[in-house]
Amino acid sequence: MFYWGGLGSLDCAGVGLSFGDGFKHILGSKRLSELSVKRSLLAFLTADGKVTVVLLNGQSEEGQNKRQTSRGGKASSRYKRINIEVKEQIHSLNSGKHHVVLVTQAGMVWEWSEQSTITKPFKSLTNKQIAQVACGDDHSVVLTKDGQLFTWGQNSSGQLGLGKDKPSSLSPQPLKSLSGIPLAQISAGGDHSFALSLSGAVFGWGRNSVGQLGLGDREDRYVPVCVKSLNQKKTVFISCGEDHTAVLTKGGLLFTFGSGCYGQLGHNSLRDEHRPRLLGGLWGSKVSQIACGRHHTLALVGSSKTIYSFGCGEQGQLGNGQRTNQCVPLPVHLPPECSPNQTVEKIMAGGNLSFACFQDGEISADSCRGMSVLDDGIIDRWILDCENAKAWNKVKSEIKKMFSSASCINGSFIDKSDKHYKTSERHSGLDLSLARLAFEKLAQKQKILLEVESVVRQNLLRSLGSTAPGVEALRVYLILPELLRVLNKQQHGRQLAVDLASAILQLDQESLSVLRSLWTTLPYYYYRTLVKVFHSVSAHFISQMTTQICNRWDEASFPLKVLHKLHDINSRRATRLMDDYFYIKKLFEFFDSAPFFLSDQQKCSVVLNFMKNVDTLCCFPFILDLRSKRFLFSFLQERQKNLAPLLVCTNSLCVKREMVLADTLTYLRTTPPDFSLPLKVIFFLEDGFDAGGLCTEFFTLLSQDIRKASSMIQASEDSGLFWFSADTSGSSDEFYYLGVICGMAFYNHCYLNIGFPLALFKKLLHLSPTLSDLEELSPVEARSLRDVLMEDEEIVFEDILCLDFTVHGKELIPNGRQIPVTKVNRQKYVDLYVDFFLNKSVEYQFKEFARGFSCGNCFDFWRMFLPEELRLQLYGTSKYEWEELRRIATYEHCGPLDKLIQNFWTVFHELSEEHKKRFLIFMYATDRLPLGGLSQLHLKIVRCDYEDADERFPVAQTCFGTLQLPNYSNIQILGDRLIHAITCCEVFGKV
Repeated sequence: MFYWGGLGSLDCAGVGLSFGDGFKHILGSKRLSELSVKRSLLAFLTADGKVTVVLLNGQSEEGQNKRQTSRGGKASSRYKRINIEVKEQIHSLNSGKHHVVLVTQAGMVWEWSEQSTITKPFKSLTNKQIAQVACGDDHSVVLTKDGQLFTWGQNSSGQLGLGKDKPSSLSPQPLKSLSGIPLAQISAGGDHSFALSLSGAVFGWGRNSVGQLGLGDREDRYVPVCVKSLNQKKTVFISCGEDHTAVLTKGGLLFTFGSGCYGQLGHNSLRDEHRPRLLGGLWGSKVSQIACGRHHTLALVGSSKTIYSFGCGEQGQLGNGQRTNQCVPLPVHLPPECSPNQTVEKIMAGGNLSFACFQDGEISADSCRGMSVLDDGIIDRWILDCENAKAWNKVKSEIKKMFSSASCINGSFIDKSDKHYKTSERHSGLDLSLARLAFEKLAQKQKILLEVESVVRQNLLRSLGSTAPGVEALRVYLILPELLRVLNKQQHGRQLAVDLASAILQLDQESLSVLRSLWTTLPYYYYRTLVKVFHSVSAHFISQMTTQICNRWDEASFPLKVLHKLHDINSRRATRLMDDYFYIKKLFEFFDSAPFFLSDQQKCSVVLNFMKNVDTLCCFPFILDLRSKRFLFSFLQERQKNLAPLLVCTNSLCVKREMVLADTLTYLRTTPPDFSLPLKVIFFLEDGFDAGGLCTEFFTLLSQDIRKASSMIQASEDSGLFWFSADTSGSSDEFYYLGVICGMAFYNHCYLNIGFPLALFKKLLHLSPTLSDLEELSPVEARSLRDVLMEDEEIVFEDILCLDFTVHGKELIPNGRQIPVTKVNRQKYVDLYVDFFLNKSVEYQFKEFARGFSCGNCFDFWRMFLPEELRLQLYGTSKYEWEELRRIATYEHCGPLDKLIQNFWTVFHELSEEHKKRFLIFMYATDRLPLGGLSQLHLKIVRCDYEDADERFPVAQTCFGTLQLPNYSNIQILGDRLIHAITCCEVFGKV
């Protein structure tokens, strides 16, 4: 080992050590294993476990300066050497300005103080296996192997990281704000501290008077704060001086920041840097090690075996044979006895001293002792030892330590390539295949797997806080579903899934937002596992409630709420799951069978008990298919009817066929109805009782009148779909009543096919329309916008398209006419264009429509439908499979093989498409079909024997789907009478 510089601020010499400009061998044949310097205190640990402290005459630097002054400026050459005796073998050490922290092989922490010269243990750290220790001038930080941080000492500038106004502490205090972050290294300067994560995230706290925390300002920090400018820089090592900091990346780049008054930042200036700045003086050289002294910095370029130094050189600590400061990195002048075949193993610096350790051969990696992580070797040993009674206790202890620590779990399955250094809100840095393999291996021994489950439930999940200090702390929420995956295969883990869901829901909004972002980019198979984990436990609880009298909603609500969040982000994923992955099919069977259960007393009790809490189910509509949602919606309506006064049970509306829209608007404006009651329609001067058919016909006529006569909407020339008229005055109430009419149709299960695009239903559900929605409404406009997005040539924007930020003369942004559309801003232009067309240009119109829709459809339960489902419920479908109609038909007074029935179906199938639709209107008052098409209708054909049958026409009972068919003498007469009937259905149809 070689050293250069001075201990303290004076040149002095003493027993066995010389301090000054030259290089000297120290300690003779003894080999150092650890060395630490702060100001005038030097502590070193030899390979045999002995600890020695060297002080200037046993006094601090301040005391030595006073002695020098009292003696007329002549410096004493004496210093004091102290051997520290500790009963246990010392493993590592680090020193502050007046103290030394020692870590024994057994993991105990001791502290020696210059004031008391007594070595004392910290009982609060007993059984805490220590991985690293770092000391500032007057404070200390330790990192345990399970990822915990403890700090103690002075807290004048927040260097303990415990929070503002927290007092100094003589005993170690847990620093919980970095809980869950898998840490690789800790470092401490004068009054500031740093922690480095395994994936290169840098956290700093303490004094920041000259920017030594790299946060862009000079405000002290009392809790750890992430240095975001170093994110994804692949930081692998941090070294702190008294008031400056150096950071080394995996690629060999060196960043420095903080005080530059001695040139210790190496930027050819004496200016302070408040943010990390790349050291340009070593550009092109891959730095392999760094070390900071009090006011100087060392950097080793391993490929050339060259040590560079810069900063304060008053004590010769730069190793250039001079006592001047240096603002740029220059090589250290190694002594002649340093053989060219020798390689620098390690460089160190502290106070005003610098050190270089040499060995023959290649450079050895300077790896910090880190926290524990789970690997194949540990798992294999657990599997081997778990059947041995004595060894099992040790295995259980190790499992408890490993799986009680979020930090250990979060650091165990990181990507082995450099990808984990890119950890961000969009990238977890995990290789989940490693987690899957690890848990599958653990599952080979159920004894181990169940022990892991118990520890995770009792310890790990309870230790998780509501605030995650960084993305790496959220990895546990991506890893534990892989554990649940193997537990589920063995019919275990349900309560663990509930507890995990509860922990996720306790996260604050910022942490939960980051987790949702990670879910969005999670690989398909692991995202599917995540969904299955919470789906299976939700389905289990719901299955219990649909087969026995019990209430498990308290347990089920946690996984269901997480499943809800997963469903919300599913549409934003590049590879999304089909909606049926989220369905709980047990509910479909239950709702289909519920009406038949009512005749069985025991099953009836189960149904009634479950339906008492059906409102809770409406909070999770994604687990239901459309059929189940329709059942649920109808059930809630019936329940509402039962709550209504007996004397008022319907809304009655009388209209003239030729004035349906006008009469309806008059009715709504003059007599606002109770929309929660079912609607019953009477056509003026017509007989008939509305059992559903008249109401259906009423809305069919309304949809025709609205499309033809209303000035509120206009049809797109490209698609034929309707949209709000942007030119309509904002004073009209027609938009409100249009919404009311649509809401009434939905609430009364009638079809009102106006022809709005899907964008309307997205907006009703507070979802943002996209370019695809504009393409449905206005294909030509949308294709033009897509061409803008696809254009590669900048010259096309400048000379051909000549677009600016306006639409139809309206500016999309302030001064939009002066801002040209370019390749750089075209996505913004398209987004603003879509927003203007579908949102801003019709803001008032839609707002009134939505208000009316909510009034006409008075239960908020309609919001459980998806946009596509909402449209299907309001419009119905027009997908006709005409053979289905024959399959569903039933017969009265005849059979399918009768000549009359054979003739009827022959005539029907020979009808044109338009006449077939007219038949549907004749039979059901609408040609719109429910989900499932014609197979969901009811058709009953009744043979009517008349003496004058050939003179009669078919009659339809629209409310009941019944066709009265006279016994025509031949197929020609049947065809003529049927076509005449369906083209004049207002006359021949009955309700």
